[in-house]
Amino acid sequence: MIEDKIPLKDELKQFFIIALPLAAAYLAEFAMFVTTKIVVGELGYHSLAAVGISGGLTFELLVILMALLSIVGVLAAQAHGAEKSTELGQSIRQGLVVATGVSIPAMLLIWNLDAVLVATNQDPKVIALSIEYLHGLSGVVLPTLLFAVLRNFVAVLSQTVSIMVITIAAVLLNYVFALWFIYGGLGLEPMGLFGAGLATTVVSWLMFFALTVHVYRKPLFRGYGVFKGAWQLHWPLCRQIIWLGLPVAGLAVFESGLFAATSILSGVIGAKTLAAYEIVIAWIGIPFVIALGLAEATMIKVAHAVGRNSMFAARRAGFLGMILVIVLILSMVIIPLGFSYQIILLFISPHDPGFKEVAVLATEFLFIGALFMVFDALQAVSARALRGMSDNIRQLWIAGFGYWVLGVGGGSVLAFHYNWGGAGLWWGLAIGLAVASCLLSLRFHRLTLIR
Repeated sequence: MIEDKIPLKDELKQFFIIALPLAAAYLAEFAMFVTTKIVVGELGYHSLAAVGISGGLTFELLVILMALLSIVGVLAAQAHGAEKSTELGQSIRQGLVVATGVSIPAMLLIWNLDAVLVATNQDPKVIALSIEYLHGLSGVVLPTLLFAVLRNFVAVLSQTVSIMVITIAAVLLNYVFALWFIYGGLGLEPMGLFGAGLATTVVSWLMFFALTVHVYRKPLFRGYGVFKGAWQLHWPLCRQIIWLGLPVAGLAVFESGLFAATSILSGVIGAKTLAAYEIVIAWIGIPFVIALGLAEATMIKVAHAVGRNSMFAARRAGFLGMILVIVLILSMVIIPLGFSYQIILLFISPHDPGFKEVAVLATEFLFIGALFMVFDALQAVSARALRGMSDNIRQLWIAGFGYWVLGVGGGSVLAFHYNWGGAGLWWGLAIGLAVASCLLSLRFHRLTLIR
């Protein structure tokens, strides 16, 4: 075992070089969905609910697939730590192949996601509006997954500023395109919610092309052979990516499914509860995706240490990520507690007929959400620290118990049996995430004990 005791100041510097641009990039990607909600919110709470639930389900599906592909980043980081550049490039190339393969059924699924809304008895008007949006959005899968694989490559080499620049530009483009495609102008006929989905699809392709050109042209990325025979199938490595990635994707199913299920159950209660949920999740998602950037950096640092066979460095990187995310998210709790009304006004007009009821519900949900923000961020970091060690199976059991037995199960009991409504669902989320984050952190502690 190599105990490379890098000074803490240098460790923090290396961590933030990776983490800050990634956090900004994840925030920008999430902001694309949020800005779309803001644009369509002017059309009424039914449109907000439709774009929220269908866009949320699409986003959760993308998170699951990106989790599957995140193992490409782990393999690449371990190869980089072991100074095996050929293996690093091969991992990225086959990651692009796997991403292309899984995107085809995913696009078909998104096109037909309205079947889920029908099966769960959502508001008929919400379903009709969702179909328009989903048909425009279904093409987002392939460029998003290809971009995610190249982002892994760039992040492993600690060159993440380009990701931040591209994604921030994408948010601005998405906002402009959404306004243009939805309401028309400059010779373009109004496309409604179909245009909202199409705007995100177009921008996602532009993001992928921009990052591809950057990686291809920058000398630093040469020597790894990323584009050398990029579409040649190397089945043993593809099988390894899928085999190692499936438990990670399973964990993401539990994690993302937690919020997808809560969204659907909110719609079962009513369209106004669903609209309030979509407003709150738009805020809650901001600290989470910032934490996700820190979590991805933690995973890369842990994987680097594993590649160097240094358990000391892996343990320090993991707990450093956990401490930083706790401090950061705690500093953000004041926003939903002190500025709830301002957050609500971003998404729904006070002149909307359902504004008063939606605002009351959203205010209550924001208070509960503020309590579990820290736990949500902590479970993201601890899970990815374990992923950097290729410890994936035990996480499934923890996630199943925390997210679904306590989160969805407990929240459903509170919402429907005890008649707490939407607030019961949010309390279930809080309890499930708190327990899961503690168990995942304890798991990392036990695995990295240096005896």
